[in-house]
Amino acid sequence: MRTLGKWLGRLMLLVLVAAGAFFWFAPAYVEKSRNAVIPHAPYPVSDAAKALHASLVIGDWHADPLLWDRDLTRRSTYGQVDIPRLVEGNVAVQVFTAVTKSPAGQNYDSNSADALDNITLLAIGQLWPMETWFSLLERAIYQAEKLHRFEAEAQDQLKIVRSRADLEAVLTARAAGSKMVAGILGIEGAHPLEGDLLNLDRLEAAGYRLVALQHFFDNELGGSLHGIGDKGLTDFGRQVVAEVEKRGMILDVAHSSPQVARDVLAMVNMPVVVSHTGLYSFCQAKRNFPDDLMQAVAASGGVIGIGYWDEVACGDITPANIARMIKAAVAVVGEDAVSLGSDFDGSVETAFDTSELAALTSALLDEGLTEAQVRKVMGENMLRVLRARLR
Repeated sequence: MRTLGKWLGRLMLLVLVAAGAFFWFAPAYVEKSRNAVIPHAPYPVSDAAKALHASLVIGDWHADPLLWDRDLTRRSTYGQVDIPRLVEGNVAVQVFTAVTKSPAGQNYDSNSADALDNITLLAIGQLWPMETWFSLLERAIYQAEKLHRFEAEAQDQLKIVRSRADLEAVLTARAAGSKMVAGILGIEGAHPLEGDLLNLDRLEAAGYRLVALQHFFDNELGGSLHGIGDKGLTDFGRQVVAEVEKRGMILDVAHSSPQVARDVLAMVNMPVVVSHTGLYSFCQAKRNFPDDLMQAVAASGGVIGIGYWDEVACGDITPANIARMIKAAVAVVGEDAVSLGSDFDGSVETAFDTSELAALTSALLDEGLTEAQVRKVMGENMLRVLRARLR
């Protein structure tokens, strides 16, 4: 019996060591493999581009660092965005998006809403509070709380924007020499509502101001671009869209089905955003809406945020090729309707991180965009939409 007890003790110790190794090493390993930056030599940045970049107000519609177990107040050696790198890249406005459910495989063609959920496994692996293991709403609330903690720890570098006055305060401070970043909370897919419109109150109170309707699967609001068929808005989806418009929030149709996007455009009188995408005529991938639908988004006064990863850029994700896609987008939807939408830290591989955005400014100038056009694309178009929507 004594020998059996000794072996059981050793087995229990082995299990504890293995569990500790999983919770300590696995989440970081997963992120490093999912959010890699391709090794590269420094990108060329002309003196003219450096000077212009330093004078820009830069905004990015979409990044997912809140999903991962990193302290965003510190510069990390992996991942693609954190507050120090936002400061280095001269970013003024960053949307921090909460991902709450994502099907295994993230198939761009079709996913079942019942597919194994990656975020449940990640929440457990990263030791999120137990209530987040079972509730998509609680996952969104927890990620908002993370950003509020980062704000408290880096008050001179991050301000969570809830209103137009908050935004203007950050911009005024930056004009006076501050490096503060305006952080805006967004949800990637409105499934944290859990089918109850009253839950929008909790999300709004937590600081959320941007609402994307779908992610990689159909939900109670309507069809996903990656769901089963091209389903449009449901009655509940229409209620949510109307409430988002009424409350002065920003509506995002990235990942929505084309029919949902058309239904939204037919019922609202506000700028609509496609936060992270590419241009179909440049990269003929399902992830990119057809050009005529993008033109309809532009006609709403809205913008499309150009992303930096393979599936929207068709392979070449260097600053030079992203600049070529931006130039093509300007030709299709107009210089007032193109923004940045990196999808940094969104389980994508990129060829540069947020600290290297000056290389994109330089590449845009190399493509022949005027300084005025570069200013619009890099941030002014985003500011126009934010000022039109935030109260």
